[in-house]
Amino acid sequence: MQECTKPEQEDRGRTDALTELIRSGAQQLLAQALKAEVADLLATYADQSTEQGHARVVLSGHHPKRHIQTGIGPVTVQVPKVRSRQGDPVTFQSALVPPYVRKTASLEAAIPWLYLKGISTGEMQPALEALVGPEAKGLSASTVARLKQSWREEYTI
Repeated sequence: MQECTKPEQEDRGRTDALTELIRSGAQQLLAQALKAEVADLLATYADQSTEQGHARVVLSGHHPKRHIQTGIGPVTVQVPKVRSRQGDPVTFQSALVPPYVRKTASLEAAIPWLYLKGISTGEMQPALEALVGPEAKGLSASTVARLKQSWREEYTI
């Protein structure tokens, strides 16, 4: 005889169509915003050219894709790169997606809130999976332990 499972457990591995649509839209909006940011940077150098008459600063591909944990689950982002053909090097740093950011600030803020509301360190991963989805990675008990240590240090100052 087959054991019955709770509906929450059955849905845990699946994502619903609405969440996928929202995540896809967020990904597209983020890509457009990054294009606009890099276009603004390139526009600041538009009047500068090399001796051969080419643009001094040009788009030079993209950094590898990475995932940023958000309240709707992971969103894939690929930040553009620029290079200078002559003179001082030029780098593009997005205001929206700074280097090394792996989760949104609002998701970071949820971790201490959950902890202070009584979610134990060991239960943090399942709690975040219920909120963000099964792809909630990098939001573990060790993350909470590091946060607790920094809170302790801030409190003693």
